[in-house]
Amino acid sequence: MAPKVTALDHLVLTVTDIDRTVAFYTAVLGMTATRFSPADGTTRTALGFGAQKINLHRAGHEFDPKAADPRPGTGDLCFLSEMPIADWAAHFTAQGIAVEEGPVPRTGATGPLMSLYIRDPDGNLIEVSNRV
Repeated sequence: MAPKVTALDHLVLTVTDIDRTVAFYTAVLGMTATRFSPADGTTRTALGFGAQKINLHRAGHEFDPKAADPRPGTGDLCFLSEMPIADWAAHFTAQGIAVEEGPVPRTGATGPLMSLYIRDPDGNLIEVSNRV
């Protein structure tokens, strides 16, 4: 049998300011911030949602091994939600977050989506979507 992966456990975002990133993702997207200590004894920060997490690396202080060219603002992430897109739009407005595009139809990994696009503090493109 050929090897294959089955799920995404975590990804890493390189950011300019971990505290500012945590504030954005917790207040705007409802994620949970956690601190953890891997085997090397360092203390790191992650953002949890569902069964996944985003590990945060501060630009210039990334943990090894790392991407070949880690830079803030190079991410393009899509998050699924059951909260209606209209409610997300109202939430973003209340948070003072500009919607860059949407609602617009898109195609996700498992089928059609309705999406809104915003930017995080580093300029990463964030898509929030409902399956349709």
